[in-house]
Amino acid sequence: MNLHLAEIATEVAPGAHAVVILDQAGWHLSNRLSLPANITLMPLPPKCPELNPVENVWQFMRDNWLSNRVFTSYDNLLDHCCDAWNKLIDQPWRIMSIGLRDWAHRF
Repeated sequence: MNLHLAEIATEVAPGAHAVVILDQAGWHLSNRLSLPANITLMPLPPKCPELNPVENVWQFMRDNWLSNRVFTSYDNLLDHCCDAWNKLIDQPWRIMSIGLRDWAHRF
């Protein structure tokens, strides 16, 4: 995460400041982060799919391709996850519909 933030910091215009919106994954908010002076982190509230549409993508994958299964091994689990991801990326219209927020397009 430190490398990622450092890379973002290099792309911020001189004299400007960036706000990085992120979820509350442990590595996003670690005390060991070295936060560049031109970046502020803005964590989203936990479990807020209306603000973080990717949460709905993960839920869709679980509901449709990954739930109610017994995985026989780590490799079996990994194969199922990769298969689910590949099914999803072959359907860009589905990704758009899952992430669409009507309230965000009313203005």
